[in-house]
Amino acid sequence: FWLKFSSLSASGLPVMSSAAPNQAQEAVLVQCTEQITSETVKGHDFNQGADLGAVLDSYARVGFQAMHYGQAVKEIEKMLTWSLAEDPVAPDEDEEYQTKEQREKVRTKIWLAYTSNLISSGVRESIRFLAQHGLVQVLVSTAGGVEEDFIKCLAPTNLGDFALDGATLRRKGWNRIGNLLVSNDNYVKFEEWLGVILDKMHDEQEEEMAKAAAAKEPWQPWTPCRFIHRLGKEINNEESVYYWAWKNNIPVYCPALTDGSIGDMLYFHSYKRPGFVLDLVGDIRGVNDQAIRARKSGVIILGGGVVKHHTMNANLMRNGADFCVYVNVAGEFDGSDSGARPDEAVSWGKIKVDATPVKIYSEATLVFPLLVAQTFAKRYHEGSSYAQLREKLGPLQFDKSLTAAEQEQARKRLYNPESTA
Repeated sequence: FWLKFSSLSASGLPVMSSAAPNQAQEAVLVQCTEQITSETVKGHDFNQGADLGAVLDSYARVGFQAMHYGQAVKEIEKMLTWSLAEDPVAPDEDEEYQTKEQREKVRTKIWLAYTSNLISSGVRESIRFLAQHGLVQVLVSTAGGVEEDFIKCLAPTNLGDFALDGATLRRKGWNRIGNLLVSNDNYVKFEEWLGVILDKMHDEQEEEMAKAAAAKEPWQPWTPCRFIHRLGKEINNEESVYYWAWKNNIPVYCPALTDGSIGDMLYFHSYKRPGFVLDLVGDIRGVNDQAIRARKSGVIILGGGVVKHHTMNANLMRNGADFCVYVNVAGEFDGSDSGARPDEAVSWGKIKVDATPVKIYSEATLVFPLLVAQTFAKRYHEGSSYAQLREKLGPLQFDKSLTAAEQEQARKRLYNPESTA
């Protein structure tokens, strides 16, 4: 390091200056030109107790991903509290929607998308709670996210360890999902159960095709969504996510339904008895229409891959979701959609330009049950969830188109925001 000397002593040795170099002072002690006005950082004071709710409430001011968690709670609360009654009545609004009572029934359509590993894990019970009480309106998952729910109704999934040796497990007939274990016998039970149902569904398809041909009418092919609902009905088990999806008529979209054990069974069935049909085009129309018809759209996406892109691409059809929460650990440096931050989705028109989306960089089993506890479950047990609103207001409405005046206002907000300021 360098020292500044003001002079030499009588002995010829340098004398150190009492003042620090001006250059260093200017570099280190830069004067603030403007005060920071955001909230101060503060965590939970455990001297005040160890209440988990209070700890989670404090996350909004802790910083880092805890702060993102707090922002996600607020974003989900916005989904759950919004009603059309908050918006001004448009000059060209239908008479039916001019009363406060009717406008309070129009609510945010909430999408929940999740990868298969979360159904394999105990997050399944959080998802089942939401489906059971009709707290979400659209589900999107993968093949594993569907079949693992049914498999758990037939036999349990066990805890294991990430470090278990793969070759040893293979010889035992144990399959590892992270630090979970699934016996191969579970899949045998599932295939025995599904095989019988596939034959039933195939019989019904042939009967429907024959009736349509006799009436000289087009036959309406089965979609994966209808297929999943039928399995939910057949499992007849209240522990199942898809039993409740069928019971509450919650559509389940699975664009990669053949990528798993169900696909294996469909493959074998196609040799045993060719001709069974599932219509992907019907489901892409269905999922996109779900987005287009929604007055407000709120999405919660756990993980990445096909479920994330499928959900967000559907919301592109309406110029973007109004509310959005991502939970995943993927980074954006590789250009993948899985790791893309919400702002990238804004650029595509998948999230509205004036939305306040949040991404929590976290593994979902750590975070999602806490999010449910602080939002959906809290409201349910306090009596203010969608379930209790139905009892109070009657059937809720999630589909309502914008009026012509509202559409014009939305265009101005997108392309000429200054005109709406």
